[in-house]
Amino acid sequence: MTVAEVTLTVPNALDVIRKARQELPSNILLGAGTVLDTESARAAILAGAEFIVAPTLNLDVIRLCHRYDKLVMPGAFTPTEILTAWEAGADIVKVFPAENLGPMFFKAMRGPLPQVRIMPTGGVDLNTAAEFLKAGACCLGIGSQMVEPKAVAARDFARLRDLARQYVSIVKQARG
Repeated sequence: MTVAEVTLTVPNALDVIRKARQELPSNILLGAGTVLDTESARAAILAGAEFIVAPTLNLDVIRLCHRYDKLVMPGAFTPTEILTAWEAGADIVKVFPAENLGPMFFKAMRGPLPQVRIMPTGGVDLNTAAEFLKAGACCLGIGSQMVEPKAVAARDFARLRDLARQYVSIVKQARG
């Protein structure tokens, strides 16, 4: 895994981002998620986040990320929101919650919006990951399905590594 996101719902998230940025290798792309406003986006960027992910569409957050030359992935649910986010400068549009829409929605969006890079988040698991990629997702947003709370609590890093390897394998196979 070369991309990691710390959601701002994590206790002391900005400190976690700051410490992770200092300790992780430079080839790891580190970002902040569940960013709802410009103040939070700026704080995350100053803490070391290289990208910002949001569950909603906030045009001011997109503008702020451009000001700081950071990647931005706002959330959207409808075709109108997806296009609005893309036209406002989103690097990738996070479709959330993807489990409510399913892979066929992604396939349907490729027709009228082939230029838009979309990422499913919420409902992506080992059973659906390949389907989302084959349907047109550019990448996957995976949370507790990969970073299982039970495994984290038990400090079962072997389980977490195994899950990560499984997802990487699925992505490689789906991309051919």
